[in-house]
Amino acid sequence: MEECKIPIVIVKPIRTKVFKEGDDLFAFVACYFNKLTDKSVIVVTSKIVALAEGRTAVAGNDKIKEKLIKKESDFALHTKHIWMTLRDGMVMASAGIDESNARGKFILLPKNSFKTARLLRKKLQQKYGIKNLGVLITDSRTVPLRSGVTGVALGCAGFRSVKDYKGQRDIFGRKFKFSSVDIADSLAAAAVLVMGEGKEQQPLAIITKAPVEFSEKAYRRELEIAIQDDMYLPLFAKLFKLK
Repeated sequence: MEECKIPIVIVKPIRTKVFKEGDDLFAFVACYFNKLTDKSVIVVTSKIVALAEGRTAVAGNDKIKEKLIKKESDFALHTKHIWMTLRDGMVMASAGIDESNARGKFILLPKNSFKTARLLRKKLQQKYGIKNLGVLITDSRTVPLRSGVTGVALGCAGFRSVKDYKGQRDIFGRKFKFSSVDIADSLAAAAVLVMGEGKEQQPLAIITKAPVEFSEKAYRRELEIAIQDDMYLPLFAKLFKLK
């Protein structure tokens, strides 16, 4: 009987010292890797990217936070529990502004996570002398009608963000018409699971043996869907009219 070979993806969190506002992101990441193997994906939580960029604000009262949320959002809607916002083509709570592990400050989202991922990747490639390397910047998000948070990709570089199955056949020969896999968010979910959300102090991770297509080009647009083309738009439009 022929042995079935199943690829084993390895996601390893990295415990680090506390990253301080203004610290050098590349130096911080590089000090935790003696070497990197080809076809690895380095995962960095968005919080330390934001701290490196000085993307913080002194925590204040609700009025101050509301003003900051509106400034950081493309669209903001106040709901029973939170501000539901749209930023960088993603729906999120409170424009991604975080108060956890922040020492009395608001931590905002990074300026441009895709650009940061590209720059960090280039520096790491040069330092370790490898060609195929991915960089993934993660955050946490809630999913409608589901409890808890999961990881999401804010930015990435070095690999295709989406795997397209359209035109291929399933196990019974039927052609896929719409199916695709969100590679970036899938890797982010796996990484955030092991990195943790509390006091684990694991803002970095490394993923090896992942079934991704490494590439020099960035494919940010692969992850985005225009709001008028989103399949959930009719549902949410009706829900908001009921409120």
